Amino acid sequence: MPYRSSHPVPTGTVHHLSPWQRRGFYLTLALLTLTGLPWLVLHYTVGAGAGELPHPMEAWLMRVHGLAAFAGLFMLGVIAGVHIPRGWRMSARLRWAKQRALGLIVTVLCGGLALSAYAMFYLLPEEWHAPVGWGHAIVGLLLVVALPLHVRGLKR
Repeated sequence: MPYRSSHPVPTGTVHHLSPWQRRGFYLTLALLTLTGLPWLVLHYTVGAGAGELPHPMEAWLMRVHGLAAFAGLFMLGVIAGVHIPRGWRMSARLRWAKQRALGLIVTVLCGGLALSAYAMFYLLPEEWHAPVGWGHAIVGLLLVVALPLHVRGLKR
């Protein structure tokens, strides 16, 4: 029976993502990480010499990263439809309060990544790309750390 907001959440229930949601979200996060980190390395080490052209893989890494970002936004929308509202209601109980904080952190980090990517692509002049890009990378790495903490809290 599907969960309905008018019904109380049973005591002791742990709210997990469905298998396809979990796989989709993790695959998307892995693609974003496995394209973003190598791009940083290539852009700031291999292609950072004076007068050198960008490494040929940089463009392909950004293309895949951008495609994975669209998938990530889709998955975030899927999760926002059921998992986040139900988790918010469940976390009103004292034993789930930490999950609410970690889930909120994960959600804010995802929003920060989407906003910074949009700003770099559409709004900001070229001279702002490097500092905003570093902020984007740091937020992405924080997400990679915060998400397992949120998931681990569900397994207690």
